[in-house]
Amino acid sequence: MAGAKETPRQRMIGMMYLVLTALLALQVSNKILQKFVLINDGMERTSQNFINKNTKTVESIAYTVEQQGNKEVDVPKVAASEDIREATSEIFDYLEAIKEDLIVQSNAKNDEGNFVNANLKNTEITGNIFVNNGKGAEMKTRLNEYPVKITEILSSVGLGDLKFDAIAKDAKDIELFNNDREAQNLSFEKLNFVKSPVGAVIALISQYQNEVLNIESESLTAVQNTIGSFFFKADVTEARIAASSNVVAAGTKFEADMFIASSSTSAAPTMTIDGRSVTVDPKGFGKIEFTVTPAGQYDERGLAKRTLKGEIITSIGGEDKVLPVEYDYFVAQPVIKVSSEVVQQLYADCANELLIEVPALGNTYSPEFAVSNGQSIKGSKPGQLTVIPGASGKVNIGVSSGGNKIGTVDYDIKPVPAPTLVPATSNGSELDLSQAQAISSLMGLKMLAKAEPTFARTMAKDAAFEVTGGEMRLLRNEVPRQTVQITNGNSLAMRSLLESARAGDVVVFEIRQVTRTNFRGNKIPSELRQVVPIRVK
Repeated sequence: MAGAKETPRQRMIGMMYLVLTALLALQVSNKILQKFVLINDGMERTSQNFINKNTKTVESIAYTVEQQGNKEVDVPKVAASEDIREATSEIFDYLEAIKEDLIVQSNAKNDEGNFVNANLKNTEITGNIFVNNGKGAEMKTRLNEYPVKITEILSSVGLGDLKFDAIAKDAKDIELFNNDREAQNLSFEKLNFVKSPVGAVIALISQYQNEVLNIESESLTAVQNTIGSFFFKADVTEARIAASSNVVAAGTKFEADMFIASSSTSAAPTMTIDGRSVTVDPKGFGKIEFTVTPAGQYDERGLAKRTLKGEIITSIGGEDKVLPVEYDYFVAQPVIKVSSEVVQQLYADCANELLIEVPALGNTYSPEFAVSNGQSIKGSKPGQLTVIPGASGKVNIGVSSGGNKIGTVDYDIKPVPAPTLVPATSNGSELDLSQAQAISSLMGLKMLAKAEPTFARTMAKDAAFEVTGGEMRLLRNEVPRQTVQITNGNSLAMRSLLESARAGDVVVFEIRQVTRTNFRGNKIPSELRQVVPIRVK
């Protein structure tokens, strides 16, 4: 078969050959011989279909060339197709004569023209005719001369690249017998005809006729395909998919064209796009790559249409031909999308975690950020950015991708909300300030500073507060009896304050300062003026 990928029909013929060859050496029953007869009938019908089709192809080639004005480049193809048909008829008739001679000598058919099972089993006459009398060696030579002759005819009309394998092979040239020590050294004649029943050999010869006609069909098709067109030597074939977009939203359709792309490694085409040279790879495919500049105006969908205009210059029939090509594409207006728990405003001196995306850029998005009035930390994934704003004003975030500026986003800086003071017992239970408290329950008292709930949820890494400044006083009839300074709300000197306390007194906490620990572990003190009274019982 040809060097190209085999068609289903070619694979079927090759498989049938292997099946026949493998069965030749078997001691076959009448039922198996009858199967050989059926196989032979099918192959002979296939041969007749091939002959009808190939004859019409030759006639079609002659008719098409005449209708197109008998172009000088096409006229030789008519003669070539006729030569192919003649060479094929010659070898086909030769094989048919051998088959008929075998039937006559073996008495394989009776006077009514029906096959005789007993004679189809004969294994002596096949060896005598094809091995002892040399008919097998002669057949091998004639069969293998045929594809060589067809290749020569094709070469005369510029189709020399289409070549075919030998038809008659020794066992060593057949993959089926690679690991068969007994068979792998057998010649074509011994492999196919020694101790082979007449019925199997008849089917085998019909199979060779099929192979010959298949080669003819492929050759005539190749000639026909060049009529009225140029012949471009394509030695690279690839499967390609051209999608409308390689970024598809979930729930929408993915649409693309799937096709076979062919090129030539020897054509050396020159390619340009919008006047710029295009790099051509060793396979002959051009690689277009450029940075898309922003459009001056976009439609209501945020798109701007552009058209690439290119040319491919290549040698066709010995002359340089210019093949124009155009391709429409759309420039999408880049929209910066920011995702965050605190997207409207950013908290001062806090780690505001943002995800900044430009969906229109798809997989090409490779962001860089420039932050003014603040600091920034890039995350591990594209678009992740932590912004630490200054104390007040606005934060400006410039977004770029691949060296191209996309745009900017601005945010107001929001101050950190003041915490709420919460007195709690040593076990963490919050006091009910509407109720008087026993002196004993106040001994392990703590003054906690709890972050505002939204800030605590969205900025957990920056929401650790503690009381670090103020004083607590013991009042009796509004007169101070004892005063103690506060430096740590988690460790209050309550025992010292409450030494002389009795029912009816009031403990007053006057808090002046709280300290927040930020995401870096830095302590940030801030003023807080708040008074918390607790009645004693």
